[in-house]
Amino acid sequence: MSTGPGGGGVAHLSTRAALLDVIRGAGTISRVELTRATGLTGATVSTVVRRLIDDGLVVETGRAESTGGKPAVLLALDPDARFAIGVHLDHSGITYVLANLGGSIVGRWRRPGAGADAPDEVVARVGTELRTFVAQVGVDADRIVGLGVVSPGPLGGSVAGSGGMALAPPPMQAWTDFPLSDALHDATGLPVMLENDATAAAVGEYWSGSREADRSFAAIYMGTGIGAGVMVRGDLYRGASSNTAEIGHICVQVDGPPCWCGSDGCVEALAGPAASVSAARQAGIELPGIGVAEDFAALARAALAGTEPAVQIVEHSARYVAVAVQALANIMDLDLVVLTGPSFAHAGSLYVPAIQQRLVRGFFARASHPVEVVISTHASESAAIGGAALVLQSELAPRASSAVSPVRALPGAPGVRIAQV
Repeated sequence: MSTGPGGGGVAHLSTRAALLDVIRGAGTISRVELTRATGLTGATVSTVVRRLIDDGLVVETGRAESTGGKPAVLLALDPDARFAIGVHLDHSGITYVLANLGGSIVGRWRRPGAGADAPDEVVARVGTELRTFVAQVGVDADRIVGLGVVSPGPLGGSVAGSGGMALAPPPMQAWTDFPLSDALHDATGLPVMLENDATAAAVGEYWSGSREADRSFAAIYMGTGIGAGVMVRGDLYRGASSNTAEIGHICVQVDGPPCWCGSDGCVEALAGPAASVSAARQAGIELPGIGVAEDFAALARAALAGTEPAVQIVEHSARYVAVAVQALANIMDLDLVVLTGPSFAHAGSLYVPAIQQRLVRGFFARASHPVEVVISTHASESAAIGGAALVLQSELAPRASSAVSPVRALPGAPGVRIAQV
């Protein structure tokens, strides 16, 4: 496959995947424009586009404005040709989203979290809830290509279907080394892809059309912990085991408090949601006491209202998070930082100024370009959206980076019915 002047960034994709990715990003595009964008020959574009139309993935949707000759036929994805389910599995809540091929969310559902229940009990519940969810939304199960499951903590398992949490945060210790991919495949009958929450959130930001393909950006994810995922010009940066950009575990105080990861003085141990909630309790701030996520949300509301010492506690957290973001921006030469995750959904506006100030004076390449800092428009459910996006990308527009995640696929047609158990 060759590339032309306009084809940078697609040489590593299959021809089919390259065309799907460009059509998805453009919204509507002609065959001539596809040829220019990919560097492929006109004959190749015509042949592959015809196959995509025959497969029901692409449709002809009117004509472009005439420039003197016959108006070009415009192409677009059929957004309802395929669907994927994203599940964010966390201690405090389980979020389900159903996304179509265009990246739009057609259904969402929030259910109680894993809590202290045994992993196999939670997996059985997920299977039941998924069947109910799909039935409620009314999507044809034959068009669901897979299940993207997102969880906290570093992931382990390089063999397809063997993935799980290699090291789980304190509330989910029972999940350490539990064969999550296999168990969920058995419970749902769907192909399963497993990813950590921050990485999934970054892919979700890109796939949903929120971020331009030529940008290098990080999704900074804060739920009950702190992590990040990095996209470089439309491709996910994974590292050796898909556990990149764990900025919550950057040591910022050598003799600091111990962190659950085994190190000392981590950003998360000093300034993560759990540390902030603990500081709030010590300061006498009244919190619901339901869990870290809910308590941090209450703390954020108090800080937004200007209540002391809530303001001081959140500002303390923001300063440490800003240091971690600066380090990541310097290492990866980012031009965009997106704050996402449930905790940033509540408190993102309190963190943006501290991060911006740190980058303005401390980003190494600031003379070359600035770093934009924004809050995700779907921060509270970004991990689940990313889970669905990873499945769609892996199935329909696979990149080199998407092949690394543990996946258990089923033979046969792309769509797989949810198993009745």
